[in-house]
Amino acid sequence: MKEREKMSDKIIVDPWGKELVEDYSRLIKEFGMKEFDAKMLPNPNLQMRRGVNFGGTDLEQIASAIQNKKPFYALSGIMPSSEKIHLGTETVIQNIKYFQEQGAKTFVLIADVESQATRGIPIEEGKKRALEFHIPAYIALGLDPNKTNFYLQSENKKVSNLAVIASQKITENEFRAIYGSLHPSKIMSAFTQVGDILYPQLEERMPGVIPVGIDQAPHIRMVRDVARRLKANYEFFLPSALYNKYTSALDGSFKMSKSGEEKAKIEIPEKDLNLLAKKINKALTGGRVTIEEQRTKGGEITKCVVYEYCKNHFIKDDKILKQMFEECISGKNLCKECKAKYGIPYATKFYEDFNEKFIKAKKQINLGKINFVE
Repeated sequence: MKEREKMSDKIIVDPWGKELVEDYSRLIKEFGMKEFDAKMLPNPNLQMRRGVNFGGTDLEQIASAIQNKKPFYALSGIMPSSEKIHLGTETVIQNIKYFQEQGAKTFVLIADVESQATRGIPIEEGKKRALEFHIPAYIALGLDPNKTNFYLQSENKKVSNLAVIASQKITENEFRAIYGSLHPSKIMSAFTQVGDILYPQLEERMPGVIPVGIDQAPHIRMVRDVARRLKANYEFFLPSALYNKYTSALDGSFKMSKSGEEKAKIEIPEKDLNLLAKKINKALTGGRVTIEEQRTKGGEITKCVVYEYCKNHFIKDDKILKQMFEECISGKNLCKECKAKYGIPYATKFYEDFNEKFIKAKKQINLGKINFVE
């Protein structure tokens, strides 16, 4: 409670994961975002339609580029510090996939430098993890390897040069205002990310969109400040951003922690599908105090983590999701019945599909069928 009171005066967003933000509407105001309207983009994807994306910055220039078939790029990164992917990362990948299908030149960087600086993962180990798991996982989740340009931070001199130039354009006080604290590893990582986000424009000046979790908002803020100050010499477009909400933990905690207990989270992959089913069965739901009350009033679906996961990730068909919703709020299905009918089967299908595509993607990588750029 005291922690919440401390945060009440000002929202602090920490890309390194120490603080949480619950008030998205307030965040939109404080970070100068706009509330995301899926209607501004053609054929919005599942996450866009279902409210997983809640805010954006300068998305009008991306919508214009799509409409007028002008060049633009989409960029995301891989932090190869873990051998699993946070489930919320799937949302980012789906948004990258969406922009890729709309004609974006697509870049995925392997943040091996940042991983070493902030997580202590050696460069070679980071590269190994990226090749053996992260890149094939991104492909398995929908990215087209033939239309995606991958690169390693440690091997991209243009990125490191841009990071050096960027470091001259932000003062110590400005950095502290954006990130809340100073630490050498944070400073280096932040400026390297500036280099990453602006790097595609060295080849061609064009708008770019960065789909991210809200915890990455400070990076977007700083790169836009730097791009604005470099505009006279480089004529950079200020990068756009699309923000998605946090993914709840299974117990209903506001954010699924990357370092939390295994039983409180679902990640990618989940190889033991029996264990996956057990996790879903123990997940928080919106059940009423008694069966009679739930049959009469229906479930409180906005509190249900299982519904959140199905809506955001597992159930792709809008009609089936609507059916799950209506059977809950009408009291037709109790929580146990809902988990058995929707939660477990659709989660299982999601992971079975991922596992199958992951094997195929690994074969593509082993054959050298991915694009690495410098």
